[in-house]
Amino acid sequence: MKNIVYVVLAMIVLSSCEKQAKIGYVNNGTVINDFQEKKDLEAKFQLKEDAFKKRADSIGKAFQVEVQQTQAKAQKSSQKKAQELMGGLQQKQQQLQQQMQYEQQLLTQSFQTEIDSVIIKVKDFVKDYGKKNGYTYILGTTDAASTVMYGTDENDLTQTILDALNGTKKEADKKE
Repeated sequence: MKNIVYVVLAMIVLSSCEKQAKIGYVNNGTVINDFQEKKDLEAKFQLKEDAFKKRADSIGKAFQVEVQQTQAKAQKSSQKKAQELMGGLQQKQQQLQQQMQYEQQLLTQSFQTEIDSVIIKVKDFVKDYGKKNGYTYILGTTDAASTVMYGTDENDLTQTILDALNGTKKEADKKE
């Protein structure tokens, strides 16, 4: 509701100005999600996630073998020795779980940091695009939080920005 009030207020102020403001808008979700750099980042982290899952599965299977061996050994041992063996397994299981959770958190944090960097890059690009092309405002909208209730197709810069962003990445790739 606040956003609607701000947009209406901005429109009133803009319409009262002598100079006609140049306004455009972008669909933030489309620009971010279709930005090739973000897609590449997601693919990179999917590979890391898959490798992590394989490693975790391998560790889990190795631990299950160890559990079976320890249980067989415990059956042949005294009750006290069996309790010690099983207690050691429980400790090891907790350590393995903590290690896997820690590694998963690191992977998630790393991904989030890189995604945040991509979002900042897009925002900076849109800002520079607006300055270079004489826009007074470039508004952002998404399906979840629509700040642009209506805009003509000619003011929709989504595809233009996306093409320019992806073109910039392609040019950067060629330079490398």
